[in-house]
Amino acid sequence: MRTLAREQARNRIPNVNLVLMKSEFTAIIENAPEGGYWAICPEVPEANGQGETVKETKQNLIEAIELILEDRRLNILRGLPDDAIQEKILVSEPR
Repeated sequence: MRTLAREQARNRIPNVNLVLMKSEFTAIIENAPEGGYWAICPEVPEANGQGETVKETKQNLIEAIELILEDRRLNILRGLPDDAIQEKILVSEPR
C-alpha cells in the first residue's frame, strides 16, 4: 500500500499541507551601518534579512528561512528513488 507522502514523492507533487510545521530559530539583529537593521540566523547560515524596522527585518528573515528550507526540501524530493520511504519525524532541542 502506498502512503500519500510516498505517492507525492514518486509523482513529485509538493505537499504543502503535510510540510507546514513550526520551528524555532534564532534571529540575531543588529543596526546596519547605512541605517535600519540586518539579521542573520545561525541555524540557517545562508538566511539573512534587512529592513527599516526590527519588525520588518524579522519578517524578511522569516521569509528567507522559509524560502531556503522549501528549496532544500524540493531539491531533495526531485532526487528520491521510487522506493524511498518518506516519513515525518520530530526533532527536539538538544538538552
